[in-house]
Amino acid sequence: MREITFKIEEKQDGLMIRDFLRNFGVSSALLTKLKQDENGINLNGEFAKAIAVLHTNDVLKIRIKNKGKMPEKFVCDKVKVAYDDEDILVLNKPPLMPVHESRNHRGDTLANVAACYMESDCAFRAVYRLDRDTSGLVLIAKNELAASKLAGKIKKDYYAVVKGKFKGDGTIDLPIRRVKESIIERGVFDDGERAITHYKAIKTDGEKTLLKINLETGRTHQIRVHFAHLGSPLLGDTLYGGDCAEINRQALHCKTIYFTHPITNKKITVDSDFPDDFKGLI
Repeated sequence: MREITFKIEEKQDGLMIRDFLRNFGVSSALLTKLKQDENGINLNGEFAKAIAVLHTNDVLKIRIKNKGKMPEKFVCDKVKVAYDDEDILVLNKPPLMPVHESRNHRGDTLANVAACYMESDCAFRAVYRLDRDTSGLVLIAKNELAASKLAGKIKKDYYAVVKGKFKGDGTIDLPIRRVKESIIERGVFDDGERAITHYKAIKTDGEKTLLKINLETGRTHQIRVHFAHLGSPLLGDTLYGGDCAEINRQALHCKTIYFTHPITNKKITVDSDFPDDFKGLI
């Protein structure tokens, strides 16, 4: 259960509770759930309907039930907590660990690790996902309100090691779609969806380059596909022609994330260290 308290300001005087909550970011679906729960909406210590009118200095409380089934717990010392509060959990996912359970992965995923830090009746809500072989920060919302307010609003700094020499910065604007004979592989095609990747060269030895990457769009395998199309696949990326001599998975790490906290509205930055196999390349 997550209880959130609001002190009504003068500029909010006269608003209905439903309008105040919708302005705050409560979805229509969550508002319906709050109205159906006798403890969902409380005004000045008493049950209130969503059509009740707010006045300056009123105290409004909402109680969000974190309904859902969390997977079984999995304690893994390779997964570090990068940030944790009442609404958000950020884990630094190691390479080769899936985010979600699947037929081939039960009990050994990031979802299972998250279960160690969350309520047993809380659903696992990863706001975005990383590929199994990609390492780095994954943000998990602990309630429905946090999940809806953060969706699509998290900026990420990725780092990749690619074949070849890059200098300065640049932008790749090439459309991507699935390769028709494959259920996994993507490629650059004129009839694909627009995909925009921004990059900046950090260091190079002439044969490979460490890049900082920001995505303007979020197509599947976007970073991997774009650089492979340029003839500079990520090291270790077997699907797109990467050299595996120095690393056995794609050299891609989500190092830093930036977001506005869904409840406090504070600007938050969470950073992580590179994993050991990535450090060995740079």
